Amino acid sequence: MSNVPEPSAALLQRAAAVRRAAVDLGQTDDSQRALALQAMADALTDRAETILAANRQDLERSAAEGLAPALMARLKLDATKLAAAIDGVRKVASLSDPLGCRQLHRELDQGLVLERVSVPLGVVGVIFEARPDAVMQIASLAIRSGNGALLKGGSEARCTNEAVMDALQAGLAASPVSADALALLTTRQESLALLRLDGLVDLIIPRGSNELVRFIQDNTRIPVLGHADGICHLYVDAAADIGKAVRVAVDSKSQYPAACNAIETLLVHRSIAKPFLAAALPAFAAAGVQLRGDAESVALGVTEPATEEDWSTEYLDLILAVKLVDGLEAATDHIRSYGSRHTEVILTEDPQVADRFLAAVDSAGVYHNCSSRFADGFRYGFGAEVGISTQTLPPRGPVGLEGLVTYRYRLRGEGHIAADYANGSHHFSHTDLPL
Repeated sequence: MSNVPEPSAALLQRAAAVRRAAVDLGQTDDSQRALALQAMADALTDRAETILAANRQDLERSAAEGLAPALMARLKLDATKLAAAIDGVRKVASLSDPLGCRQLHRELDQGLVLERVSVPLGVVGVIFEARPDAVMQIASLAIRSGNGALLKGGSEARCTNEAVMDALQAGLAASPVSADALALLTTRQESLALLRLDGLVDLIIPRGSNELVRFIQDNTRIPVLGHADGICHLYVDAAADIGKAVRVAVDSKSQYPAACNAIETLLVHRSIAKPFLAAALPAFAAAGVQLRGDAESVALGVTEPATEEDWSTEYLDLILAVKLVDGLEAATDHIRSYGSRHTEVILTEDPQVADRFLAAVDSAGVYHNCSSRFADGFRYGFGAEVGISTQTLPPRGPVGLEGLVTYRYRLRGEGHIAADYANGSHHFSHTDLPL
């Protein structure tokens, strides 16, 4: 952690304020937190023109600085996207309360009752690139789940992030929740020092490039939730419906290529490759997708040859690698070798093959006959997502409210002591009670 500076006194002070506000927030009731989100959404609506103007300023500056097209696409916040983000805040407000849910209720002995109850994590630190709508998503999920949040967006979205945060805090100021529960960090020095705030921050969530995530994972003692790559695959099986497969494959790549849930490699069963590619090549060309294929797919019309590097590249662009395979096992072997455990898709009309794929592929999302682009918290009905996790332990996949809570054991007794059970004078009953 030699690359990470010590936090300044000012940052420690801000983080401590978020921590204090988070303690109070965790004791609010469901209606108070829902009301806070509605107030946040109202403030965002009232300040929509200011936010859009700030985004135009960020876009102009970033274009002049030569920001990559994929990041420019993520940076852009138009009126439609802003309205959808605000609607997402309201949807999170309407979700069931994730706190105070009793997961276990057990009488250990007469008068000695154990509960396991969901509680907030405390304070989350979220570091993300380009996406200013992420500020709204993260803030709404944090407040709804009773957590404070320290947010650090990329410098390319500085003006937009500040305008959004001003609106969110204005909304909180008009609600039962303290505006101190949210804080925006604005400098690289602060984002690095955030990694040293163990004791004040309970979870770090990085949303950005492979390099960003790896750096954070290697330079903090705070638990990290996230994914480094989004190398997603779509496998066209021998029993695929060609028309359906072409439509789903094109959507999975081109609907929003800068997203981490867009496919980067297309695997095609050899027996269906000729008719499938005959239909797919013009469809991909019409969508502006550049294909890079192995020798066999090049022989069938793919124009550019692929290299070994293509199988492990997250393009985040209108580029797609194509490879022919012998069947399901070869496809799953390739995914196991090159995938990032994000989202994988099979196109087939054979339910047995589909079931084998869904059981064999160890990714956060495994789909049958539908676009990889559905890997999204909003589309899953979470209202929004704070990020996507590709780790094996939960939370996994799009992380919504449930991923931002933990649990606490509460034991109530009447003067019970362990010695009575050790000497055999008392015995445990371990009787489960209604939740």
